[in-house]
Amino acid sequence: MRFLLACACAASIVAAAQDATVLDEISRVGKEPPKLTRAASAPAVLAACREMLPYRPIELKGALILRNRKGIVQKECDYRLVMRRSAEATQLSVSLFARHETNELASVTISRRGDARPTIQLVSNGTDQSIGSPLDRVMDTDVTWLDLTFDFLWWTDAQYETEREGETVHGQTCMVILVRPPTKIEGLEAVRLWADKKTGCLMQAEQLGEGMKPLRRLWGTRVKKFGERWMVSVLEVETLGSRHRTKITVESLQEL
Repeated sequence: MRFLLACACAASIVAAAQDATVLDEISRVGKEPPKLTRAASAPAVLAACREMLPYRPIELKGALILRNRKGIVQKECDYRLVMRRSAEATQLSVSLFARHETNELASVTISRRGDARPTIQLVSNGTDQSIGSPLDRVMDTDVTWLDLTFDFLWWTDAQYETEREGETVHGQTCMVILVRPPTKIEGLEAVRLWADKKTGCLMQAEQLGEGMKPLRRLWGTRVKKFGERWMVSVLEVETLGSRHRTKITVESLQEL
């Protein structure tokens, strides 16, 4: 269930493409909104995705719900996510709780400085836990450690999938790019990203396994206005071909 962090983080990224209000806010805190041209390189699109992460500290609260194909809930919990970002570093921390309870089940802190690989500190039942493969599912949900870290936004081997140019996600015309890991990840060849053509904001992500077969997909399904900020209020993560899907809801958002 700790995977909630990834999803909430993803929500903040995906949502940015949904309304100019978010771009306006970036300008107000001293960051110019990304300006992409038709000639923008694939790495430039990745940079634009990174720049859409909020610069003001924010707190998200909501629920994580794992359901089977029939919609029957198999696991659920509440979460609290805090994101703090500057030009030099990004830190995300999440606490997970039993549904409608205050007792903490686990906590995760993910830190990244500059372009360095992220560090992950996971505490469960009061003890530190080791992290396995980036493709490991977290707490048997559909979310992986790769989702949680968004490490693929920092990979430098990126190229356009020109044959897919112009595909749309939620009505937004997108650029589609492939990014490959700098070091081999067993079972993963690349990650496919759909980025809004105007802003470069990430709209959808798909992990690709051997033979470029899609393994897992992450996308937003519902947008809500929290105060003056628009963002995704429902996020779906699906292990393709499985009999389950994980839904992340955002019930409240506030700046810290």
